This record gives sequence, C-alpha cells and structure tokens, in this order.
Amino acid sequence: MAGRTIADLGDLATERWGMFTTAQAERAGVSRKSLSGLSSAGAIRRVAQGVYRMAGSPEPELEFIYAPWLALGGATLAPAPSGVPAVVVAGESAAIAHGIGDFFPGVVDVMTPTRRTTRLADVRLRTRVLSPHEVAFLDGLPTLTVERAIADLLEQWADRSLVVDALRQAVEQGKLLSPRQLASFLDPIATAHGTASGTDFAQELLHEAGLTMEAPTRG
Repeated sequence: MAGRTIADLGDLATERWGMFTTAQAERAGVSRKSLSGLSSAGAIRRVAQGVYRMAGSPEPELEFIYAPWLALGGATLAPAPSGVPAVVVAGESAAIAHGIGDFFPGVVDVMTPTRRTTRLADVRLRTRVLSPHEVAFLDGLPTLTVERAIADLLEQWADRSLVVDALRQAVEQGKLLSPRQLASFLDPIATAHGTASGTDFAQELLHEAGLTMEAPTRG
C-alpha cells in the first residue's frame, strides 16, 4: 500500500517540479495522516504549509517561489474566464523567475483576481485582474511577462537602477519581445515618473540601459 501511495504521489510531483500539495494528495486518495507518516519516514519532505517534495527530487532553484504558489492553490484553483491563472507571480519575484535583474529572494509577490488573505510568511498578495497577454508560463509557472514585470516594478517604485539593469539583461537575453507593449504598460504610470507618455518613458529607460534597438512606437 505504501509503495502504491508513493507512486501516486510521485505521479503528482512530476507535474510540478517534484512537488505536490495536501489538497492534490487528498484528491488522489492520500490522507493527511498518510502524508504525515510518509514525512516522518523520510519518503517526502515538507517544504511549506501544505506543500511537500518527494525525497530524492532535487531542490528546484525557485522552490522559494514554487512552494507558496502551490500553497496558494496555484495548481488547483480554476482560472478566470479569460484563461488567466488564479495565482500569478509578479514584481521582483517575476523578475527573478525570468532570470533578469539583480533582485534577491525575499518576499514572494503574487497577484490574484480577487482579494485574498494568507497566513504564509514572506508572501505578498495583490489584487489585480490580468489579461492573457500580461502572463507568461515559465516551466509551468504563471508569471507576468517581462514587459509587464518591468512596468510592475516601476509602478511599485522599485529601485530604478535595478529595473534598468533588468531591462538591459532582458534585451541581451532576447526576453524583451515587444518594446511597444512595454510602452503600453508604462503609459498609465508615465506621468507619475515625470514623462509624457509610455512611449517616452520606454525610450528613456532604453537610453539609460545603453540599448540601441528599435524604439517603441505610439498607438
């Protein structure tokens, strides 16, 4: 029975970075009591509230993001009618997931379409209804696109020099796919940052980053 249970959990874990949640396990017929026993036996490892990783599975580099995303129901909650997932990684966490910028792991920043609260430590929940073109999937993790993440960082008044570094790295790595879309995301916050439009703001940031690429156009 234990072998079958471990096999079932292993099947779950293969879907998400070697990890699974208590809710997923219960849906597969594995009780919390069984999970506790397997954890005590060393067959699985508890990595966050309601989140486990299979013993022997390597610790993912982004486990500090994956674990709270799973704990918040990222893998089980129904998406919005638009298809946008119920939990999307944002802010500095999104930049780290994309591999851009010099941000350090800390509070995990996520967006949800409706107001929520959590007891998870080091998690910041923000309410924002996102459109599909604002979300990218990185190895199964719903994350703000590079363009949207850069605009989000500036909206949150992150250190501008760090954001410019992230923009430079995104371009150098071929991850900034649309300067024009970046400009559209910057448009609502351009005035607050001292520029007339999102296009002007994007051009200013590109200049600060020392980049020579086609400037975003209006419209």
